[in-house]
Amino acid sequence: MSQVRLELKCPSGWFAAGREFRLAATVLSDSAFKLFVWLCLHAERNSGRLPLVINELARSLLKTEREIDRCVQDLVTAGVCRLNAPDCIEIQERFWPYRRDLRHAETASAAYVVGIRRLFLGHGCVTCSFSPADERLALSWWRRGVSLEQAEHAIDLGVARKYAALLNNGKGSPITALSYFEHLIAEVAHTEVSPNYWRHIKDRTVQFERRWQTASRSKSAPTEETK
Repeated sequence: MSQVRLELKCPSGWFAAGREFRLAATVLSDSAFKLFVWLCLHAERNSGRLPLVINELARSLLKTEREIDRCVQDLVTAGVCRLNAPDCIEIQERFWPYRRDLRHAETASAAYVVGIRRLFLGHGCVTCSFSPADERLALSWWRRGVSLEQAEHAIDLGVARKYAALLNNGKGSPITALSYFEHLIAEVAHTEVSPNYWRHIKDRTVQFERRWQTASRSKSAPTEETK
């Protein structure tokens, strides 16, 4: 008996759904898996990336933007995807069946480390260079799917708390390593607040830094002798 040859009705636009799909199905909720399938069908084959536009995803999948946000967080928490920027999502290597363009991946990780370096060294209470250990930690964040937005929130939160301590105590040690913010990465990932909260934290950080700089200048300025 001859074997029947199967033919695709639509030979273009299909996706290689194999063991990666089976694995994703075991670690994701039904809603998050539905989003994962949509991302796989629309991501660039050589990178596993695509723009993350929440309102468009909500319309496409007939869900609310809040539901899409929650599904995205589930994908990141489960290690299925990572956010390379607030508006870009990438499917992790373990869940992507196609071979990636390694030059693209190296460029992406390098750009991420540069972004972390900028965020880290952009505060007056950080008194160090960006050491090789800091670079390794930044790369580990990238591999874990920590977005630049999450890292920025963690750094802003840690810096605001450091300034508050310096101002309240009148003295204290500065931040000397990126690892100071490691525990805050997890805190930020599990904190469900509105974007206004993070804008408030950033504003408070700027205010605290100005007060701290003013106080530091006052202490270091020479006093005039009265006659």
